[in-house]
Amino acid sequence: MNLLLLAIAPVTILILYIYFKDKYEKEPIGVLTKSFLLGATVSIILTFILGYIASIFIPLTDPKSVFQQFLKAFFVVALVEEFSKYIIVRFYAQRNKEFNEPFDGIVYSVMVSMGFAALENVLYTFQYGAATGLTRAFTAVPAHATFGILMGFLMGKAKFSNNRIMLNLLGLLLATLFHGAYDFFLFINFIPGISIGAFISLIIGIVLSKKAIKKHQNNSVFK
Repeated sequence: MNLLLLAIAPVTILILYIYFKDKYEKEPIGVLTKSFLLGATVSIILTFILGYIASIFIPLTDPKSVFQQFLKAFFVVALVEEFSKYIIVRFYAQRNKEFNEPFDGIVYSVMVSMGFAALENVLYTFQYGAATGLTRAFTAVPAHATFGILMGFLMGKAKFSNNRIMLNLLGLLLATLFHGAYDFFLFINFIPGISIGAFISLIIGIVLSKKAIKKHQNNSVFK
């Protein structure tokens, strides 16, 4: 039970953080819950299937190859995972009548991301123990939230724009770039000291995420 709490706690904290940042017109709990559950089920299943296909086309034959690790980070992992989340936001949340202001893009994207991160975190924590769960509470889980905010910021704008397709895809691209950069620096940890790049990319992502939240808050139609 302690491991489960350790795995779920950071996800819960980040969900509450975003929920209370939605100052002017909060989303229905039912729709938020469904988004979370879709992230924990459909997105995970899609990731497994697409990741398997991607690994066939982009096989990792040399774990010390920087180029192969680059392909793995950005395409086999980041693009697959973010696309699996994007599908839920695009075809469930964005079409929902409750998605009625740009900030909702951040809310629903984070909910989907946290559903994904919750199951992933439980699996990692139970497999590798409390130390891994504690480390991920300050790294991987906030990273997933950051990717969700960055994608949701642009998908929120897309819902109310004539350039919906372009902005949606830019949201997917932005999340993939930050996710890929974060993973890439971790994957090439055989280069001494290079892992610091992952934390730098995460910090940059957090700074941009805070700006994205503030911008959509200030432009809320319910303010």
